[in-house]
Amino acid sequence: MAVNLFQLFKASLMEPKKQAAVRILTIGKILQYVFLFVLLMTLVSFVELAFGLGDVTNNMDGLLQYIEEIKWLLYPFALVFLFVTTTIYHFVKISFFAFVALGILNFKKRRGEYRHVWRTAALSVTLPTLISFAASFFTTSFWITAAASLLTVVYLYLAIGYYPKMPSAQKKNA
Repeated sequence: MAVNLFQLFKASLMEPKKQAAVRILTIGKILQYVFLFVLLMTLVSFVELAFGLGDVTNNMDGLLQYIEEIKWLLYPFALVFLFVTTTIYHFVKISFFAFVALGILNFKKRRGEYRHVWRTAALSVTLPTLISFAASFFTTSFWITAAASLLTVVYLYLAIGYYPKMPSAQKKNA
């Protein structure tokens, strides 16, 4: 199954069947997708930080002078720190939703392992993350975060519906 990163992105937005199918992809392809997604989010956040920093410091003369003196050090450190923290946050979020998906897997009596649902969760968090990321530029609300988390669970529920069913108990005993 040769899949490029754009196809993974497209599948992560609207195709639960393909989200379920990524369970058979190599972990390297999924990690490549996750790191690229995190990098793009980090770059957008960094640009917002770089342009927003001037607005914040205009009201504080001493801070503005200090930032002008260390700007060469501040921006590279901020970019690396932002990338590392965003990566950690995103991986923890994917891992949490993979545990939720294990519960859904057992509830729906489907076959799968944590590694399978982790790959599916990596795609299922994409659209909700983009929605909450875009909303964060306008407002910060608990309800937006809660709605994004609920949307992730719905995506996982739909995707797990395409996982293979568990064999029945009669077939196991025979």
